[in-house]
Amino acid sequence: MKAMAKPIKRQSDFSGELHTWLKDGRDKTLGGLNDVFAEKTFAIAFLLLMALPALPIPTGGLTHLTEIIAMLLALELIAGRKSVWLPKRWLKVDVGKALSGKAAGKLIGFIGWFERRSRQRWNGAMVRTPVPSVIGFIVLTFTVAAFVAPPFSGLDTLPALGVVIISLGLILEDGLLLIMGILVGILGIGLEIVADTAAYNGIKHLLQYV
Repeated sequence: MKAMAKPIKRQSDFSGELHTWLKDGRDKTLGGLNDVFAEKTFAIAFLLLMALPALPIPTGGLTHLTEIIAMLLALELIAGRKSVWLPKRWLKVDVGKALSGKAAGKLIGFIGWFERRSRQRWNGAMVRTPVPSVIGFIVLTFTVAAFVAPPFSGLDTLPALGVVIISLGLILEDGLLLIMGILVGILGIGLEIVADTAAYNGIKHLLQYV
C-alpha cells in the first residue's frame, strides 16, 4: 500500500466515492482499502478507524481494536514508512460493518459539509519532511487519548474527531482543516485532563471521610 510519499491527489467528490464504496458489494476490509484509495491509504484508514469513536454510534466493542490499529499506522508514519503494513488478521477487519445504516449517513454528511467548504491551502507543505512524521505523532497522541478515556464518558469523542478532521485535511489537501483537527484534538485532551483531575480530587475528598 502506498503512503504519503507525494502530494495527495485531491478528490473533488470524496464523500460520493466513499458513499459508493460503503454501499456497493466491494471488499470493506482494511485490506480492501488499497483497491479504491491506494494513494491515500494512510489518511483514509485513519478517517475510517477513528470515525467509530468520533461518532455516537454502537460499535459492538470494535472501537478499541480500531484505535489500536490506528496507533500502529501512526507509528509507521512516524518511522517514515512508505507503505502501510498490518498483520493479516487486522487486514480482515471489516470497517464497513460498523459504518453502515445511519452511521454511514452521518459520516458522509459530515465529510460532505467539510468538502463543500474546503479548498487547497498549504498542501505542498503537508508532504515535506518531517511533516508526515509530525502528523503521525499527533495522530498517535490523539488516538491514545481516545483509547484511555473512561468508557461511556464521551471523552474519547473530541480526540477521535480531531484525527478525523486531520485526515480530511490530508485527503482534501487543506492545511486549514489540518490545523482545525489539531485544535479539536487538543481541546479533547484538555477536557479529558480536567475530568480526570476532578474525578481524582472527588475520590480523594471522599476517602478523607472513610
